[in-house]
This record gives sequence, C-alpha cells and structure tokens, in this order.
Amino acid sequence: MKTNIILSGVGGQGILTIAAVLDTAALNQDLFIKQSEVHGMSQRGGAVQSHVRISDKEIHSDLIPEGKVDLILSVEPMELLRYLPYLKKDGWLVTDSEPFINTANYPEETHLFDQIKKHPNHLIVNATKIAKKIGNSKVANMVLLGAASSIIPLSENSMLEAIKKLFQHKGERIIRLNIEAFSEGKKVAEGITNLVADQ
Repeated sequence: MKTNIILSGVGGQGILTIAAVLDTAALNQDLFIKQSEVHGMSQRGGAVQSHVRISDKEIHSDLIPEGKVDLILSVEPMELLRYLPYLKKDGWLVTDSEPFINTANYPEETHLFDQIKKHPNHLIVNATKIAKKIGNSKVANMVLLGAASSIIPLSENSMLEAIKKLFQHKGERIIRLNIEAFSEGKKVAEGITNLVADQ
C-alpha cells in the first residue's frame, strides 16, 4: 500500500494541522510516512502546501513526482489547481467551495469550479459554512479531512485518536469541536468518496 497526498491552501487555513493528523495517525498504525512542506506568509495569505506519503514499506523520497498523487486536498479552490499536474489519472480532488481571494486577478469562481469538475473524481464541500455552523470557521480543515477520509488508507479511529492527541493541550471543548467537524465532513462525503486509494 502506498498513498500520495498533496495538501494545499493559504497560510492560516490549517494545512499543516491536517498533515500532523495524517502523520500521527499513520504512526499509530505502524506505517511509514514522509512529509515535506512549503510555508507561505500567513498574514499575507501566502500559499502553503505539503506532500504527505504513506506506505507500508519504506519511503525513500518525501517529494511526490508529477502524475503520482492519489489525492489533492485543498482548503482553497484556486490553490488546488496549482497542483493538477501531480494528480494521477484516477486521483481525487477534494476542496472547500469558499475562495480566499488574496489577489486582484483571482479567477471567476464559475471558471474555477468548471476546471475542478472536469475531473471525474472530485468533491467540492462547503466546509467553511459547515465549520461556522458547528461554531468555529477555523475547523473547516477538519471538515475537509473528514470528507476525504474514505479515500485515505488510515482508519477512522486512528485519525480521531490523532486529533485528540494534537489538540489535548487546548482542552476538551476544542477536541470535541474538531472531532465534530471531522464527523460532519465524513457525512457529506458518504456515498461519493467510496473509492479508496490504491492499496
């Protein structure tokens, strides 16, 4: 089993938190994991991306070659498009539907989503709206992780345990908020993302 994931978004959207959950969950299952990341300036809405590789065998490189990504999980729709050359033919695209407009020439939303919808395996989730309904827009990243969870070859239990571990220093309320966000995202994707990445 080997799964390659690119996480993308802008600074402050919790991309590296998603990566930390995946890393911790993979280690909980005694799997090998490699991760690399590029940080943008969060206060300026700079791009952030992370390559995450999970395998049951040793991984030699932390960077994913073009055409080898199973899943691009993006907290911002335009940022997702940057990494399309990396996607496998049968790979998945999962993104929030709410844009983070940080440039004067941000593309028309309809054009943006038309590009995403050209790919047969895509899921556009109004994660920010769901997160606000739960009580905090900052948990949109966990909504998206929940939505993509059936594509990722990690058990739900290992991901939930990772969330608990990562947020334990912030208290029970924050843990519950993030777990609820994950669960709501999973519900949204039921019946859509039933294709698990190559084993």
